Amino acid sequence: MDAFYASVEQRDDPRLRGRPVVVAWRGPRSVVCAASYEARRYGVRSAMPALRAERLCPAAVFLPPDFARYRAVSRQTREIFSRHTGLIEPLSLDEAYLDVTVNLTGLPTATRVARAIRQQIRDELQLTASAGVAPNKFLAKIASDWRKPDGLFVITPDKVEAFLPPLPVARLPGVGAVTEKKLAELGVTTVGGLRMLTAAQLEELFGRFGRRLYELARGQDSSPVVPNRPTQSISAEDTFTEDLLLAETEAAIRRLGEKVWLAARREPRQPRTLMLKLKTSEFKILTRSMTPAEFPATASEFIERVLALRERVHLGPRQRFRLAGVGLANFFDPLSRSRRAPVPPFPEPAQPLLFEDED
Repeated sequence: MDAFYASVEQRDDPRLRGRPVVVAWRGPRSVVCAASYEARRYGVRSAMPALRAERLCPAAVFLPPDFARYRAVSRQTREIFSRHTGLIEPLSLDEAYLDVTVNLTGLPTATRVARAIRQQIRDELQLTASAGVAPNKFLAKIASDWRKPDGLFVITPDKVEAFLPPLPVARLPGVGAVTEKKLAELGVTTVGGLRMLTAAQLEELFGRFGRRLYELARGQDSSPVVPNRPTQSISAEDTFTEDLLLAETEAAIRRLGEKVWLAARREPRQPRTLMLKLKTSEFKILTRSMTPAEFPATASEFIERVLALRERVHLGPRQRFRLAGVGLANFFDPLSRSRRAPVPPFPEPAQPLLFEDED
Protein backbone atom coordinates (compact mmCIF):
# COMPACT_ATOMS: atom_id res chain seq x y z
CA MET A 1 0.00 0.00 0.00
CA ASP A 2 1.28 3.47 -0.87
CA ALA A 3 2.01 5.77 2.14
CA PHE A 4 -0.67 3.71 3.85
CA TYR A 5 -1.50 5.58 7.06
CA ALA A 6 -1.24 8.99 5.41
CA SER A 7 -3.28 7.84 2.39
CA VAL A 8 -6.08 6.59 4.65
CA GLU A 9 -6.13 9.99 6.37
CA GLN A 10 -6.28 11.82 3.02
CA ARG A 11 -9.01 9.54 1.74
CA ASP A 12 -11.17 10.06 4.81
CA ASP A 13 -10.71 13.84 4.96
CA PRO A 14 -10.95 15.51 1.52
CA ARG A 15 -9.38 18.67 2.96
CA LEU A 16 -6.07 16.79 3.27
CA ARG A 17 -5.85 15.69 -0.34
CA GLY A 18 -2.90 17.19 -2.15
CA ARG A 19 -1.43 18.51 1.10
CA PRO A 20 1.67 17.22 2.93
CA VAL A 21 0.44 14.93 5.71
CA VAL A 22 2.63 13.47 8.46
CA VAL A 23 1.24 10.79 10.75
CA ALA A 24 3.02 11.23 14.07
CA TRP A 25 2.40 12.22 17.65
CA ARG A 26 3.76 15.67 18.36
CA GLY A 27 6.51 15.88 20.92
CA PRO A 28 10.28 16.04 21.30
CA ARG A 29 10.66 12.23 21.21
CA SER A 30 8.05 11.37 18.58
CA VAL A 31 8.95 9.76 15.26
CA VAL A 32 7.13 9.78 11.93
CA CYS A 33 4.84 6.78 11.40
CA ALA A 34 4.04 7.70 7.78
CA ALA A 35 4.35 10.60 5.38
CA SER A 36 2.27 11.38 2.31
CA TYR A 37 4.08 11.70 -1.00
CA GLU A 38 3.51 15.46 -0.83
CA ALA A 39 5.50 15.49 2.44
CA ARG A 40 8.17 13.16 1.06
CA ARG A 41 9.07 15.76 -1.55
CA TYR A 42 10.46 17.81 1.34
CA GLY A 43 12.57 14.89 2.57
CA VAL A 44 10.18 13.65 5.26
CA ARG A 45 10.46 9.88 5.81
CA SER A 46 9.09 7.23 8.15
CA ALA A 47 11.02 6.75 11.42
CA MET A 48 12.40 10.30 11.18
CA PRO A 49 12.14 12.41 14.36
CA ALA A 50 8.92 14.40 14.18
CA LEU A 51 10.74 17.61 15.08
CA ARG A 52 13.02 17.21 12.08
CA ALA A 53 10.02 16.51 9.84
CA GLU A 54 8.45 19.74 11.07
CA ARG A 55 11.61 21.68 10.23
CA LEU A 56 11.79 20.15 6.75
CA CYS A 57 8.11 20.76 6.00
CA PRO A 58 6.61 23.52 8.20
CA ALA A 59 3.37 23.46 6.19
CA ALA A 60 2.74 19.77 6.89
CA VAL A 61 -0.44 18.67 8.65
CA PHE A 62 0.50 16.49 11.64
CA LEU A 63 -2.03 13.85 12.68
CA PRO A 64 -1.82 11.34 15.55
CA PRO A 65 -1.99 7.73 14.28
CA ASP A 66 -5.32 5.90 14.42
CA PHE A 67 -4.20 2.27 14.36
CA ALA A 68 -7.69 0.85 14.87
CA ARG A 69 -8.76 2.50 11.60
CA TYR A 70 -5.62 1.39 9.77
CA ARG A 71 -6.13 -2.20 10.94
CA ALA A 72 -9.71 -2.14 9.65
CA VAL A 73 -8.54 -1.01 6.20
CA SER A 74 -5.77 -3.60 6.28
CA ARG A 75 -8.38 -6.32 6.83
CA GLN A 76 -10.27 -5.03 3.80
CA THR A 77 -7.17 -5.26 1.61
CA ARG A 78 -6.51 -8.81 2.77
CA GLU A 79 -10.08 -9.76 1.95
CA ILE A 80 -9.36 -8.61 -1.61
CA PHE A 81 -6.13 -10.67 -1.64
CA SER A 82 -8.05 -13.75 -0.45
CA ARG A 83 -10.28 -13.65 -3.54
CA HIS A 84 -7.21 -14.52 -5.57
CA THR A 85 -5.19 -16.87 -3.35
CA GLY A 86 -5.14 -18.48 0.05
CA LEU A 87 -1.35 -18.23 0.23
CA ILE A 88 -0.97 -14.80 1.83
CA GLU A 89 1.94 -13.92 4.15
CA PRO A 90 1.38 -10.53 5.81
CA LEU A 91 4.52 -8.56 6.67
CA SER A 92 2.74 -5.62 8.29
CA LEU A 93 -0.59 -3.80 8.07
CA ASP A 94 0.30 -2.48 4.61
CA GLU A 95 2.39 -5.19 2.96
CA ALA A 96 2.12 -8.88 2.13
CA TYR A 97 3.53 -11.62 -0.06
CA LEU A 98 1.07 -13.54 -2.24
CA ASP A 99 1.79 -16.83 -4.01
CA VAL A 100 -0.44 -16.87 -7.09
CA THR A 101 1.06 -19.91 -8.79
CA VAL A 102 -2.41 -21.40 -8.40
CA ASN A 103 -4.87 -18.52 -8.26
CA LEU A 104 -8.57 -18.73 -7.48
CA THR A 105 -9.75 -16.50 -10.32
CA GLY A 106 -8.25 -18.49 -13.16
CA LEU A 107 -6.25 -15.57 -14.51
CA PRO A 108 -3.47 -16.91 -16.74
CA THR A 109 -0.57 -14.78 -15.48
CA ALA A 110 0.69 -13.31 -12.22
CA THR A 111 0.80 -9.89 -13.85
CA ARG A 112 -2.92 -9.98 -14.55
CA VAL A 113 -3.60 -11.05 -10.98
CA ALA A 114 -1.60 -8.04 -9.75
CA ARG A 115 -3.51 -5.71 -12.05
CA ALA A 116 -6.84 -7.11 -10.85
CA ILE A 117 -5.93 -6.72 -7.18
CA ARG A 118 -4.70 -3.15 -7.63
CA GLN A 119 -7.86 -2.21 -9.51
CA GLN A 120 -10.10 -3.72 -6.82
CA ILE A 121 -8.23 -1.80 -4.12
CA ARG A 122 -8.65 1.39 -6.10
CA ASP A 123 -12.38 0.82 -6.83
CA GLU A 124 -13.45 -0.48 -3.42
CA LEU A 125 -11.13 1.30 -0.98
CA GLN A 126 -10.23 4.45 -2.94
CA LEU A 127 -6.56 3.78 -2.20
CA THR A 128 -3.58 2.84 -4.33
CA ALA A 129 -1.18 -0.08 -4.05
CA SER A 130 2.07 -0.92 -5.79
CA ALA A 131 2.88 -4.49 -6.82
CA GLY A 132 5.97 -6.44 -7.75
CA VAL A 133 5.71 -9.64 -9.75
CA ALA A 134 8.68 -12.02 -9.84
CA PRO A 135 9.67 -15.69 -9.58
CA ASN A 136 10.44 -15.43 -5.83
CA LYS A 137 9.84 -13.33 -2.72
CA PHE A 138 13.15 -11.49 -2.71
CA LEU A 139 12.76 -10.24 -6.28
CA ALA A 140 9.06 -9.45 -5.82
CA LYS A 141 9.92 -7.24 -2.82
CA ILE A 142 12.43 -5.24 -4.88
CA ALA A 143 9.96 -4.98 -7.77
CA SER A 144 7.17 -3.71 -5.51
CA ASP A 145 9.25 -0.65 -4.62
CA TRP A 146 10.42 0.00 -8.17
CA ARG A 147 7.56 2.16 -9.44
CA LYS A 148 5.97 3.52 -6.28
CA PRO A 149 3.49 5.06 -5.89
CA ASP A 150 0.65 3.34 -7.74
CA GLY A 151 3.02 1.21 -9.79
CA LEU A 152 3.42 -2.30 -11.16
CA PHE A 153 6.81 -3.76 -12.04
CA VAL A 154 7.45 -7.24 -13.38
CA ILE A 155 10.72 -9.16 -13.33
CA THR A 156 10.22 -12.14 -15.64
CA PRO A 157 12.55 -15.13 -15.13
CA ASP A 158 14.47 -14.37 -18.32
CA LYS A 159 15.25 -10.81 -17.12
CA VAL A 160 16.69 -11.64 -13.70
CA GLU A 161 20.25 -11.90 -15.00
CA ALA A 162 20.14 -8.45 -16.59
CA PHE A 163 18.17 -6.79 -13.75
CA LEU A 164 20.29 -7.63 -10.71
CA PRO A 165 23.97 -6.78 -11.47
CA PRO A 166 23.60 -2.95 -11.69
CA LEU A 167 21.72 -2.70 -8.38
CA PRO A 168 23.53 -1.26 -5.35
CA VAL A 169 24.21 -3.93 -2.73
CA ALA A 170 22.04 -2.00 -0.25
CA ARG A 171 19.02 -3.19 -2.25
CA LEU A 172 19.58 -6.74 -1.00
CA PRO A 173 17.56 -7.64 2.12
CA GLY A 174 19.72 -7.79 5.22
CA VAL A 175 22.42 -5.49 3.84
CA GLY A 176 22.49 -2.61 6.30
CA ALA A 177 24.99 0.18 6.80
CA VAL A 178 27.60 -2.06 8.47
CA THR A 179 27.53 -4.76 5.77
CA GLU A 180 27.44 -2.14 3.01
CA LYS A 181 30.52 -0.43 4.47
CA LYS A 182 32.39 -3.71 4.82
CA LEU A 183 31.67 -4.58 1.19
CA ALA A 184 32.64 -1.09 0.04
CA GLU A 185 36.03 -1.54 1.72
CA LEU A 186 36.48 -4.53 -0.61
CA GLY A 187 35.49 -2.40 -3.60
CA VAL A 188 32.05 -4.04 -3.85
CA THR A 189 29.21 -1.55 -4.33
CA THR A 190 26.89 -3.36 -6.78
CA VAL A 191 25.31 -6.79 -6.98
CA GLY A 192 27.47 -7.45 -10.03
CA GLY A 193 30.57 -6.76 -7.96
CA LEU A 194 29.24 -9.01 -5.20
CA ARG A 195 29.04 -11.85 -7.70
CA MET A 196 32.80 -11.71 -8.09
CA LEU A 197 33.19 -13.08 -4.55
CA THR A 198 32.89 -16.81 -3.98
CA ALA A 199 30.53 -18.41 -1.48
CA ALA A 200 33.52 -19.39 0.67
CA GLN A 201 34.82 -15.81 0.73
CA LEU A 202 31.42 -14.42 1.71
CA GLU A 203 30.95 -17.02 4.43
CA GLU A 204 34.36 -16.17 5.84
CA LEU A 205 33.40 -12.49 5.93
CA PHE A 206 29.78 -12.72 7.09
CA GLY A 207 29.27 -16.23 8.45
CA ARG A 208 26.00 -17.92 7.56
CA PHE A 209 24.64 -14.69 6.09
CA GLY A 210 27.44 -14.89 3.53
CA ARG A 211 25.77 -17.90 1.90
CA ARG A 212 22.51 -15.94 1.76
CA LEU A 213 24.30 -13.02 0.08
CA TYR A 214 25.81 -15.38 -2.48
CA GLU A 215 22.35 -16.69 -3.37
CA LEU A 216 20.62 -13.31 -3.45
CA ALA A 217 23.25 -11.90 -5.78
CA ARG A 218 22.20 -14.62 -8.22
CA GLY A 219 18.47 -14.07 -7.77
CA GLN A 220 18.00 -17.25 -5.73
CA ASP A 221 15.40 -17.37 -2.96
CA SER A 222 13.62 -20.62 -2.12
CA SER A 223 11.68 -19.32 0.88
CA PRO A 224 7.97 -20.09 0.46
CA VAL A 225 5.01 -17.82 1.12
CA VAL A 226 3.83 -18.99 4.54
CA PRO A 227 0.24 -18.07 5.46
CA ASN A 228 -0.67 -17.76 9.13
CA ARG A 229 2.95 -17.69 10.20
CA PRO A 230 3.00 -18.46 13.93
CA THR A 231 3.90 -15.71 16.37
CA GLN A 232 7.58 -15.70 17.32
CA SER A 233 7.56 -12.72 19.67
CA ILE A 234 5.37 -9.97 21.14
CA SER A 235 6.78 -6.70 22.39
CA ALA A 236 5.96 -3.10 23.22
CA GLU A 237 8.22 -0.13 23.81
CA ASP A 238 7.92 3.49 24.83
CA THR A 239 10.15 6.54 24.36
CA PHE A 240 10.16 8.73 27.44
CA THR A 241 9.40 12.43 27.26
CA GLU A 242 12.71 12.98 29.09
CA ASP A 243 15.65 10.71 29.86
CA LEU A 244 15.26 8.69 33.05
CA LEU A 245 17.58 7.00 35.51
CA LEU A 246 17.31 3.20 35.58
CA ALA A 247 15.45 3.27 38.90
CA GLU A 248 12.90 5.68 37.40
CA THR A 249 11.87 3.30 34.58
CA GLU A 250 9.70 1.06 36.77
CA ALA A 251 6.34 2.70 36.01
CA ALA A 252 6.92 2.55 32.25
CA ILE A 253 8.07 -1.09 32.40
CA ARG A 254 4.96 -2.01 34.41
CA ARG A 255 2.69 -0.38 31.81
CA LEU A 256 4.48 -2.10 28.95
CA GLY A 257 4.46 -5.42 30.78
CA GLU A 258 0.69 -5.30 31.25
CA LYS A 259 0.22 -4.51 27.57
CA VAL A 260 2.46 -7.38 26.43
CA TRP A 261 0.89 -9.84 28.87
CA LEU A 262 -2.62 -9.05 27.61
CA ALA A 263 -1.50 -9.45 23.97
CA ALA A 264 0.15 -12.79 24.75
CA ARG A 265 -3.03 -14.08 26.41
CA ARG A 266 -4.78 -13.82 23.03
CA GLU A 267 -2.22 -16.13 21.42
CA PRO A 268 -2.89 -19.89 21.27
CA ARG A 269 0.87 -20.52 21.54
CA GLN A 270 2.84 -19.90 24.71
CA PRO A 271 6.11 -17.99 25.19
CA ARG A 272 9.27 -19.21 26.90
CA THR A 273 11.50 -16.15 27.08
CA LEU A 274 11.13 -12.78 28.83
CA MET A 275 12.93 -9.75 27.40
CA LEU A 276 13.83 -6.23 28.51
CA LYS A 277 15.11 -3.59 26.10
CA LEU A 278 16.65 -0.26 27.08
CA LYS A 279 18.07 2.56 24.97
CA THR A 280 20.51 4.93 26.61
CA SER A 281 20.50 8.70 26.16
CA GLU A 282 23.45 8.09 23.80
CA PHE A 283 21.22 5.77 21.70
CA LYS A 284 23.01 2.58 22.72
CA ILE A 285 20.58 -0.34 22.79
CA LEU A 286 20.77 -2.95 25.57
CA THR A 287 18.75 -6.16 25.76
CA ARG A 288 18.45 -8.58 28.65
CA SER A 289 16.48 -11.83 28.59
CA MET A 290 15.78 -14.96 30.57
CA THR A 291 14.10 -18.31 29.89
CA PRO A 292 12.87 -19.57 33.27
CA ALA A 293 12.24 -23.24 33.99
CA GLU A 294 8.77 -22.29 35.19
CA PHE A 295 7.05 -19.53 33.22
CA PRO A 296 5.24 -16.81 35.23
CA ALA A 297 1.64 -17.67 35.96
CA THR A 298 0.36 -14.11 36.38
CA ALA A 299 0.95 -10.67 34.90
CA SER A 300 2.36 -9.35 38.17
CA GLU A 301 4.87 -12.21 38.39
CA PHE A 302 5.89 -11.61 34.76
CA ILE A 303 6.39 -7.89 35.38
CA GLU A 304 8.44 -8.49 38.53
CA ARG A 305 10.79 -10.80 36.62
CA VAL A 306 11.20 -8.25 33.83
CA LEU A 307 11.96 -5.55 36.40
CA ALA A 308 14.56 -7.87 37.91
CA LEU A 309 16.36 -7.97 34.55
CA ARG A 310 17.43 -4.38 35.24
CA GLU A 311 19.86 -5.76 37.82
CA ARG A 312 21.90 -7.10 34.89
CA VAL A 313 22.41 -3.57 33.52
CA HIS A 314 25.73 -2.19 34.79
CA LEU A 315 26.23 1.28 33.38
CA GLY A 316 26.51 3.23 36.62
CA PRO A 317 23.89 5.03 38.74
CA ARG A 318 24.00 8.23 36.69
CA GLN A 319 23.30 6.63 33.30
CA ARG A 320 20.04 7.85 31.79
CA PHE A 321 17.72 6.06 29.38
CA ARG A 322 15.42 7.37 26.66
CA LEU A 323 13.42 4.21 25.90
CA ALA A 324 12.26 0.97 27.48
CA GLY A 325 10.73 -2.12 25.90
CA VAL A 326 9.26 -5.37 27.20
CA GLY A 327 8.82 -8.55 25.19
CA LEU A 328 7.99 -12.24 25.14
CA ALA A 329 9.62 -14.66 22.70
CA ASN A 330 10.21 -18.32 21.80
CA PHE A 331 6.52 -19.12 21.42
CA PHE A 332 5.62 -22.80 21.17
CA ASP A 333 2.55 -24.98 20.77
CA PRO A 334 1.80 -26.42 24.23
CA LEU A 335 0.13 -29.48 22.68
CA SER A 336 2.89 -30.51 20.29
CA ARG A 337 5.78 -28.89 22.21
CA SER A 338 7.09 -28.10 18.74
CA ARG A 339 8.98 -24.85 18.14
CA ARG A 340 7.98 -24.66 14.53
CA ALA A 341 5.16 -26.24 12.55
CA PRO A 342 6.13 -27.87 9.24
CA VAL A 343 5.32 -25.85 6.14
CA PRO A 344 2.68 -27.67 4.04
CA PRO A 345 3.71 -28.51 0.48
CA PHE A 346 2.41 -26.30 -2.31
CA PRO A 347 -0.19 -27.76 -4.65
CA GLU A 348 0.95 -28.42 -8.18
CA PRO A 349 -0.76 -26.12 -10.70
CA ALA A 350 -3.04 -27.73 -13.21
CA GLN A 351 -1.27 -25.69 -15.89
CA PRO A 352 2.02 -23.83 -15.57
CA LEU A 353 1.47 -20.18 -14.72
CA LEU A 354 2.99 -17.93 -17.32
CA PHE A 355 4.80 -14.66 -16.86
CA GLU A 356 4.13 -11.60 -18.94
CA ASP A 357 5.60 -8.14 -18.97
CA GLU A 358 3.56 -5.20 -17.80
CA ASP A 359 1.82 -3.59 -20.77
